[in-house]
Amino acid sequence: MSSPGPTLQQTEVADITLTVTAVLITSLRLCIRVRQKRLGIDDAWVALGMVFDFLLLISDCLYLQDYERYPQNTRIALYYMIAQFFYGVVWSSKLSMLFTIVRLTIPGKFRRFLMCAVGTFGAIWALLFSQLWWICETQPNWKSQPHPQCDLGRRVAITQMITDVLADFFLIVAPFFLIYKVRLSRSQKVRILSVFSTSAITTIVSLTHAYYIFAGGGLKEVMAAIVEASMSLIVANLSVVVAFIFRLSSDDDSPSNPTPIITFGGQHRTRMAATRVAVETTTIVLEDLSESRLRSMKTSDDDEIILHNNRERKQTKEWC
Repeated sequence: MSSPGPTLQQTEVADITLTVTAVLITSLRLCIRVRQKRLGIDDAWVALGMVFDFLLLISDCLYLQDYERYPQNTRIALYYMIAQFFYGVVWSSKLSMLFTIVRLTIPGKFRRFLMCAVGTFGAIWALLFSQLWWICETQPNWKSQPHPQCDLGRRVAITQMITDVLADFFLIVAPFFLIYKVRLSRSQKVRILSVFSTSAITTIVSLTHAYYIFAGGGLKEVMAAIVEASMSLIVANLSVVVAFIFRLSSDDDSPSNPTPIITFGGQHRTRMAATRVAVETTTIVLEDLSESRLRSMKTSDDDEIILHNNRERKQTKEWC
């Protein structure tokens, strides 16, 4: 016996709660990057995803609650807006994560490979955008329903499952190649990889969403789409927000309890004393390597382990 689906009120509450959470986390990430003067392409994509998520919230509320006051054509338009804004949130978030990996990678073959992956992600988004119109416009009977919802069927569900799983798998595996030959402790590597491995969360949610598409849609499908969109945006921000939290935690620690911290695209501003004898805090800074060449030429007293450090020239050459 199948479990009863969520009510309209429950769906709206979940939508508002998750969207507000995702928007707040994204705003925090952007504030961090502005404060560090490190805004990049990955931040632009996540900001676009936030805009899509906010528009998705408005469209959902109009579609779910106030649809009876609108003419039928407006209801159909709202459905199409929801479906396309959903794709906008999910794939803007994935592109943001991919560009975060790109900015941490030195110029070379691997970065060119990542840029090819960017083009592939964009092509997948265009395919899903177009597929929705192909499916829904070839079976127009759904447009006459009081609460119109297109039966996307197997083709859309299978396409979403394959593309989401492959894209998330790539976003999990790519960082392994990024830090494979970096001289970090095992715990430090685990910490970095665990941040990027949160893409697995969106994989689980996307599979659930695809299942409800198979099962015939309804409010369960709408709820699963809302959760997937918001979780995709939240996960895309974790690499920056978690690094910021670790930095604050490290700043609060006493000298007798040093804690290694990891920052993604940030700047380490702490100056060491000139007569310091012992190193008590190690900072692992994953910087935007497109700007690394100028920084690597100047002398610094900071105790930093940087992926592009000239002291690791042999390792860097192996990456290229």
